Amino acid sequence: MPVVKTDEELKKILENQKKVAVVGISSDPSRPSYFVSEVLQRYGFKLYFVNPKYAGQEILGERVYARLSDIPDEIDIVDIFRRPVDVPPVAEEAEKKGFKTFWFQPGTVNEEVVKQLSDKGYNVVVDRCMKIEAMRLLEG
Repeated sequence: MPVVKTDEELKKILENQKKVAVVGISSDPSRPSYFVSEVLQRYGFKLYFVNPKYAGQEILGERVYARLSDIPDEIDIVDIFRRPVDVPPVAEEAEKKGFKTFWFQPGTVNEEVVKQLSDKGYNVVVDRCMKIEAMRLLEG
């Protein structure tokens, strides 16, 4: 199911893929990467934060890594909070690391990467907020 389109597909991902790398985390509570992560923690997701600027520090009680490859565990979802132009190297690193779903938050979509990853059989969620979808589909 390369590009994820239906609620059923989204719900299945949210229910079964619980290890999430948040790429582009910020320590600023007013930034989307922070408040989205806060909500995802409440829904039982295990978060791994990636931002070289904060590497070695903790945000929301979780260690921050410089790169995806530094995360010691397997990852299910790569949740991206980067400008579209910055996404290709993240996708490349994600492929080396291994993942199941690449999640483009609103405003982060890089169409070339969407096509490359979906052509390779990865799940790709485009232009949807993981927090909003978790709240909407996991409530009941």
